[in-house]
Amino acid sequence: MQTAYVVVTLAAALMAGFSGTVLLMRAQWIVQALTEYGVPRPWWTWLGLAKAAGAVGLVAGLFMPVIGVLAGTGLVLYFLGAAVTVARARKYAHIPFPLVYAAPVVGALALGYAA
Repeated sequence: MQTAYVVVTLAAALMAGFSGTVLLMRAQWIVQALTEYGVPRPWWTWLGLAKAAGAVGLVAGLFMPVIGVLAGTGLVLYFLGAAVTVARARKYAHIPFPLVYAAPVVGALALGYAA
């Protein structure tokens, strides 16, 4: 169980870190999507930093579990908010994308609780 927890947590951290990095680097495909969803440009850096901080928090949570729980909870709320934002923009085909990023975080939280 411990090995699964570590693997899923690291996968979740890598995915959240990737998501934050492409936003901070202003990758064209993410800029286009955020513009279509109506996310204000001044928020982009803060949103990218939130995802990056969540990724760091998940890794830190392997050593200090309370940090991992807080980071995981924040990331789940973040990605659920992203799904709501996508739905409000009526881009229903895009709703699975934030949920795919949330899934390993939920798995990490569940495995951490079970351990």
